Amino acid sequence: MYAVIATGGKQYKVAEGDVIKVEKLGVAAGETVSFDQVLVVNDGSLKVGNPTISGASVSASVVEEGKNRKIIVYRYKRKSGYHKKNGHRQAYTKVKIEKINA
Repeated sequence: MYAVIATGGKQYKVAEGDVIKVEKLGVAAGETVSFDQVLVVNDGSLKVGNPTISGASVSASVVEEGKNRKIIVYRYKRKSGYHKKNGHRQAYTKVKIEKINA
């Protein structure tokens, strides 16, 4: 059984027991969170939402919050002496999928 959920502007294919990194949710570790935007559920038969499935949800528990590794953004223009180096670390929330309610 799997589902496709939408959170943080992205879509994730999840199954029970999966651990995924999503955009920061602002929930402390150990708490539970529910994803209501369920796009697809496959439990033997495929159910596709238009755009979401009404009444379906995915419950998960928060494992940790943190920041990903640093990504370097380097801008450069030749012959003019212009260069700019910038770094970015994106915040994430790691969640463990507990139950898919279809």
